[in-house]
Amino acid sequence: MILLTHERRKTILLSTAAAVFLCFSIVWIVACASSKPSADADLVSIQQVNPHIHIDIRYATLNNFANQKLYPSGKICFVRRSVAVKLDKVQQELETQGLGLKIYDGYRPLSVQKKMWAIMPDENYVANPTKGSRHNRGAAVDITLVRADGTELLMPTAFDDFTEKAWRTATKDISDEALRNRTLLQSVMEKHGFSGLKTEWWHFDEIGWERYEILDIDSVFKD
Repeated sequence: MILLTHERRKTILLSTAAAVFLCFSIVWIVACASSKPSADADLVSIQQVNPHIHIDIRYATLNNFANQKLYPSGKICFVRRSVAVKLDKVQQELETQGLGLKIYDGYRPLSVQKKMWAIMPDENYVANPTKGSRHNRGAAVDITLVRADGTELLMPTAFDDFTEKAWRTATKDISDEALRNRTLLQSVMEKHGFSGLKTEWWHFDEIGWERYEILDIDSVFKD
């Protein structure tokens, strides 16, 4: 039997305590590093990333399904930085064809989502605010295609058309030109990391939108 002296036992206990403390410190540092918000999560103005993308924020006008101004200003469109980077790539590719993007909506405060739901409580077109929208996370955009001079390409319907004709798979009473344009928009967006909403040809979500929290920041729209 090996007998340990008092000093030896004390040394072992101190060494064990130090090792345990070191392990907990490493775990805490790793946890803090993993929980630190990524720069990709920042809300940024799309115009700062690519000023060639056209902006037509419809919810800052009367030209939308609610027939009322829901945003105080339509001069700026915010999205998550990761979304803006992907849209920049889409814009650059379209420019090789003499085309570009026009954005109708990006980040949308939760307070506005509640107003929309009060008007149109149909989850085919408006997300229930109790669950939150991808727009509320800054990870969705409503867009269309434009020519270099800013004129819109023909699409199956106008923006905010809540009929089956606006569905991504609709073909009845839609011209070949509109179908080609819808297909082009969908293919280039999917190529750069987006997926489309089945009931709205103009709506696209960044793949992985679930990682972003719901935000309710009205101040981003103030001039």
